[in-house]
Amino acid sequence: MLQHTMTKRKTLIIACFGIALGLCIGTVLKNYRALEIVKRCSMRPTNLKSPNEIIGLNDEDTIQNSQRNLVFVGVMTAKSFIEGRARAVYDTWGKEVPGRIAFFSSEGSYSDELPVVGLKNVDDRYPPQKKSFMMLYYMFEHYIDRFEWFIRADDDVYMEPDKLERFLRSIDSSKPQFIGQAGKGNSEEFGLLSLEFDENFCMGGPGVILSSETLRRVAPHIPTCLKNLYSTHEDVEVGRCVQKFAGIPCTWNYEMQYILRHNSSGRNAYTGKLKRKEIHNAITLHPIKQAPLMYRLHSYIQGLKAEELRQESLLLHRDIKRMAKYLDVPDDSTYMLPSVSPGAVPEKDTGKRHFEDHNILGISPELNKFVPASTAELLDWSFIARSLYSAGSANPKQKIDSAMREGLEDVITEVMENINYYSRQRGRVIEFRELLYGYHRLDALHGQDLILDLLLIYKKYRGKKMTVTVRRHLYVQRAFTGIFVKELDEDFYNVTLQQSLSSAGLLGNLLHNGMARLSSHFTMASNLLTPPPDHIVFVLPIAGRLATFRRFLSIYERVCIVGAQHCDLLVVIFGPPEELTDHLQQLNELRSRHIYQQINYIQRSGQFSRGVALDIAARSSYIRQQDIILFIDVDMVFNVETLQRVRMHTQRGRQVYLPIVFSQYDPKRRDGASASEEVPINDENGYFRQFGFGICAIYKSDILDDDINGFDKDITGWGLEDVKFLEKIVRVGTRQHGFLSNTAEVPLDYNEAAEQWRRLSVFRAPDPTLVHIYHDISCDVQLDPPQYNMCLGTKANSLGSTRLMEQLFFNNRQNIDFITEFNRQKHQSR
Repeated sequence: MLQHTMTKRKTLIIACFGIALGLCIGTVLKNYRALEIVKRCSMRPTNLKSPNEIIGLNDEDTIQNSQRNLVFVGVMTAKSFIEGRARAVYDTWGKEVPGRIAFFSSEGSYSDELPVVGLKNVDDRYPPQKKSFMMLYYMFEHYIDRFEWFIRADDDVYMEPDKLERFLRSIDSSKPQFIGQAGKGNSEEFGLLSLEFDENFCMGGPGVILSSETLRRVAPHIPTCLKNLYSTHEDVEVGRCVQKFAGIPCTWNYEMQYILRHNSSGRNAYTGKLKRKEIHNAITLHPIKQAPLMYRLHSYIQGLKAEELRQESLLLHRDIKRMAKYLDVPDDSTYMLPSVSPGAVPEKDTGKRHFEDHNILGISPELNKFVPASTAELLDWSFIARSLYSAGSANPKQKIDSAMREGLEDVITEVMENINYYSRQRGRVIEFRELLYGYHRLDALHGQDLILDLLLIYKKYRGKKMTVTVRRHLYVQRAFTGIFVKELDEDFYNVTLQQSLSSAGLLGNLLHNGMARLSSHFTMASNLLTPPPDHIVFVLPIAGRLATFRRFLSIYERVCIVGAQHCDLLVVIFGPPEELTDHLQQLNELRSRHIYQQINYIQRSGQFSRGVALDIAARSSYIRQQDIILFIDVDMVFNVETLQRVRMHTQRGRQVYLPIVFSQYDPKRRDGASASEEVPINDENGYFRQFGFGICAIYKSDILDDDINGFDKDITGWGLEDVKFLEKIVRVGTRQHGFLSNTAEVPLDYNEAAEQWRRLSVFRAPDPTLVHIYHDISCDVQLDPPQYNMCLGTKANSLGSTRLMEQLFFNNRQNIDFITEFNRQKHQSR
């Protein structure tokens, strides 16, 4: 009986041992296939470069001897996105990473210019679970001892490398770290991801950061994680794998949603205004679905960095000036000029103030930097309310333009961020509500001064809670920095002009190619090989004013005909036939002198209407579809440079050119002289007419667009037709959003369809070669009120400069007495 019991026990022990041994052998055999897959996926990619060669890592570079071995960023992409999103990432923030970057794609992916790793036996199917795990294993196998940190990122994320470096260097990489924006799934998936109540995962979109210790613990178990997937979300499975084998969850930190920022707008994310707090504070921004948006965001971030560097340079200038005072260094010492040796400055110039002088840039912020020597040098303050009131403008009351509004928003935003920087510690927050009023002035030497009256809301949420409305005055000085000069290898203006002049159509290209073939057999003039520039057709409406008309024809003959500028002339003459004899004689004489030139005219009887004249001319057969129409006035003076600007700034189907002309003041009020072409361009002789749109250059094919359809013919007499015409152009320019180009993620037919839309933008710039010669203005009281008021405004602006009007007013004693009496009566009536 005892022997039987011993035999039974021995059999049971052997059976248990056999079961345990069988389980061990089965586990090894089960994972053997997965290990082989991992080994094959981590083999050298098809481009035959070593892992170090792909990312440009030297064999001797280690964590201990190189500052560029801080972090390795692995970007998951697809073969179809390498030339779109991946290239945008590499061209923007990818090259600035404080470490190395590589793009992981499917097997066979390759690029000569980008560090692309094609993972074997991995495709581009979605969700990219296998690609994500294999990328982590590749990092572990080749770079685990070469970097402190490893980041798993998508190709639609933007990172700020400087902020990333500061953030990572503040954390101990020797400890297991799993950093990201923690998540447990959206409301629909909550409870379906097989996560325990205390488990989470790092959302993959904004980026996942792993320390080298975390990757070292997890990577050997990747085959097990691949064999045990509980969901289709690769970031969930990575988080589960890290939790199981590294023993750490994703960081439970509320601030991570602002540091690693995910925008839930999808494809519309970061397509609007970029001046937002979330962009300024974030390290990563996700998602950016189109490559052009990545370049746009990068350009904006670089601009912010440039502002920070300029501010740092100002602080350094101020430190140098303060130290110079303590060291008793004279202000006029040449040693105070940066990057200039003492002998480089002539002795006679040692007393001058140079633009890089610390005596200018190093002055502490104050409103009295500039000290005027006389009343003529006083700086005028402009008043800011719902409109801008400025004494230095021809129109004292005007709308606050976009540049001024944007500048005010920047100042207020930055000030409020500084005020609320310690709001959490102090238990209060201050919100901006409204700009009540303000003043601003510009000192060309020192910067912009601002005095703003702000309406704020004070909210205290700790202790005794309260909400109070307060008003505060804000004194700001936006100081200028030094001058930066960038030299170009080519003359940008002339190169752009030549490109504009050579943009001929298909017929011109065929002619050019044909001439090139003939030139190989015959000797030909070189100018035959250059396609002629687009024709400019001058459209001139006129009624009467024979002497002025004669002057215009003389200028046209000298500039356009003798100068061979490829121009035509079309004159629309209003008036009874018996009054047009002299005008037609001038045109016929010009024709007889230049019989091969297109000099045409259209006669119209009845009341003069500029809108009718321009519309008839635009629809006439004298002008071809591919011609540029230049609507001009008889009082204008121009030259060859004017025509060059017209051709450069007028683009068919894209852009209309509305130059800002220089309009002369009445010379009789200034010095008693008569109007002349030879008058210097300055503030005392005239002004640039910003609100005049009568001079316009546009292609005929654009002006006959269905949404423009020429000019408004219901307007008679002087003015207003140009304003109505501009409104039509603006509507055409805003009817369709711009299309995206060079993006792999946008279908080709989208771009092709979008290109068919005509989107006309308006280009405006002062042109000192376009001068409006002064003439007396007579406003007909029979005009409609809007036209009559515009006429009176133009007449008033043309009288003289503000300084001249001030002198004429105060030189008359009766005016002084009148103002004195008026103010006295006004004061008594209160």
